[in-house]
Amino acid sequence: LNRLSEPNLSSISGQMEDLYMGNSRKDMNETLTDILMNACVTPVAVPARLIMEHVLLVSVLHHNVGIEVGAHFLEAVVKKFDELCKSDAEGKECENLLALIAHLYNFHVVHSLLIFDILKRLVSAFTEKEIELILFLLKNVGFSLRKDDALALKELITEAQKKANTAETKLRDQTRVRFMLETMLALRNNDMRKIPGYDPEPVEKLRKLQRTLVHSSASGKETQLRVSLESLLSADQVGRWWIVGSSWSGAPMINDTDKKTQEKLYVGKVSSKIMELARKQRMNTDIRRSIFCVLMTSEDYLDAFEKLLK
Repeated sequence: LNRLSEPNLSSISGQMEDLYMGNSRKDMNETLTDILMNACVTPVAVPARLIMEHVLLVSVLHHNVGIEVGAHFLEAVVKKFDELCKSDAEGKECENLLALIAHLYNFHVVHSLLIFDILKRLVSAFTEKEIELILFLLKNVGFSLRKDDALALKELITEAQKKANTAETKLRDQTRVRFMLETMLALRNNDMRKIPGYDPEPVEKLRKLQRTLVHSSASGKETQLRVSLESLLSADQVGRWWIVGSSWSGAPMINDTDKKTQEKLYVGKVSSKIMELARKQRMNTDIRRSIFCVLMTSEDYLDAFEKLLK
């Protein structure tokens, strides 16, 4: 991965796919995420090109290997971004993480829903740091957002204008705030010339490369993760519904011990002999004892099925 660049992307992504076939996906996802985070999240600004190439690799693996690759990386990036946004870190880590998220959207790993969530959050905070991040994000993905959901972008711009009008005087007079509002208006009017340094060329070039690397059947919008910021940040408590097999049935996975309500267990009347057997088999919790008793005392498999459900 240290040698990753546009010309050798196809061979490297091929080797990575082989590694995915030969090793545990969990280990692969964790290792890949660690390496990419170390490469792209530094206190100094990382060149845009480097970030794009790394994200393109994630995107190719996301489409060819399985969506849990992109999902794992996205979750790690968003959590780190959330953590750094709350702390007053001085470096450029926030921008680098935001660039990763922006390009995950550019290369169809994640849906615009997440980008709008992040923008709304930045607009609601509205300090100097947030204004910089809004500008940075809009410059990277503004026109794609406009294409995807013009109405949501319009609402966001209105919200930002309101915020700018009610902001403290020292913020309101800042040229950066005015520049941000001008950028937003340029986006709304689809005027690319008004945005300094806007160059869609590198992303387009890499998108073409992506189309050649992704197996035809796997490309398209259906592999985009349509997940909100809130869902990603609370994934540890409520599960990851966007990954098959990691969905959540309703009770939080991590719950407070003091709030635990003891479920009423269905056992019916069980003889002391069965209870003694359960104790001998080291069935040490109520739920284990009741499952053991159900299995031992059921008439047949249908009876056992009914009792276990209860």
